[in-house]
Amino acid sequence: MAGRALLLAGAPGTGKTALALGVAQELGPKVPFCPMVGSEVFSSEVKKTEILMEHFRRAIGLRIRENKEVYEGEVTELSVEETEDPLGGYGRSISHVLITLKTTKGNKTLKLDPSIHDGLSKEGVTVGDVMYIEANSGAVKRVGRSDAYATEFDLEAEEYVPLPKGEVHKKKEVVQDVTLHDLDVANARPQGGKDVMSLMNAMGKSKKTEITEKLRNEVNRVVNRYIDQGVAELVPGVLFIDEVHMLDIECFTYLNRSLESTLSPIVVFATNRGVCQIRGTDILAPHGVPVDLLDRMLIIRTLPYNADEMVQIMSLRATVEGIEVEESALRMLSDIGARTSLRYAVQMLTPARIVAETSGRTAITDADVKEVDKLFLDGKASGQMLSKSEGYMQ
Repeated sequence: MAGRALLLAGAPGTGKTALALGVAQELGPKVPFCPMVGSEVFSSEVKKTEILMEHFRRAIGLRIRENKEVYEGEVTELSVEETEDPLGGYGRSISHVLITLKTTKGNKTLKLDPSIHDGLSKEGVTVGDVMYIEANSGAVKRVGRSDAYATEFDLEAEEYVPLPKGEVHKKKEVVQDVTLHDLDVANARPQGGKDVMSLMNAMGKSKKTEITEKLRNEVNRVVNRYIDQGVAELVPGVLFIDEVHMLDIECFTYLNRSLESTLSPIVVFATNRGVCQIRGTDILAPHGVPVDLLDRMLIIRTLPYNADEMVQIMSLRATVEGIEVEESALRMLSDIGARTSLRYAVQMLTPARIVAETSGRTAITDADVKEVDKLFLDGKASGQMLSKSEGYMQ
């Protein structure tokens, strides 16, 4: 499916963005999902095509599998040995760290370098945690809490994992998920000197810098080599571009080329426009998108919600916001939503709750909804009022 495009077309408030967020939830955390709005490409610092390419590469994941030599187990003992500071004074310095790791086959006590103590602190490793230390780099990774401690608390925001099998010292397949943009940024970062002037220059520079095409080609070459060797696996994600009619002809031309690339995500566009002008030209086109790009897309039409669906959505929204609403009031709100828009009806929930609380009630009733409807105007009513006057409210 990589390199395919989809267009969600429908009136405002028909759930295009909600559909995209639903797709993101369904994909899960392992598949990249990169949302953006068409107007984001317009910047005084960076080219439009550069911003598009950056988002494209954020939406392409790489799953790297490496066999590493590690020490893995449940931490049964963790102690930090300190000595007098060699420079004198009152402070004390860490001489080494003693850690005992336990697996199903036995225990092993390791004497670690003081530099690894920083990694243990950052990961928040304590006794009872399951973790591993890479033998070559000394990198520390906390996997979770040992399931032997699962009954320690009634409620705890911890992920419990079983006791590791085998020996403490072993070869382990480590899976790492990164995006192509992460690799670009890591290789583009200048390796400046460590003196004060280099630091000041780095701080003074603008954070937003362009990544050259040469660097990206180099990263692509390395990625393709990893894929051929079976070390890495490409994970095409989803790029969601809302308000696609805001892009101009340069961006559309660039999108055409990018969708033909071998490294390309699935692209989901959304727009609420009918036939309108393509930005940067005098040409009228459906949805403000050139016909050659439209040919690449599957177009899904989103329709307005009916009264029952609006009641369901309003009920969910009220539950999320902790607002009590009577069934008849929900029906009235859905009728208002059908007359105006769902967004306006959702906005009325909070004022209606305030009116109900002022009257000494906890639940919103029909009377509260009627009062709020009299107090506020929706966009359509305001437009009709202005059309009858000479540009001023009367």
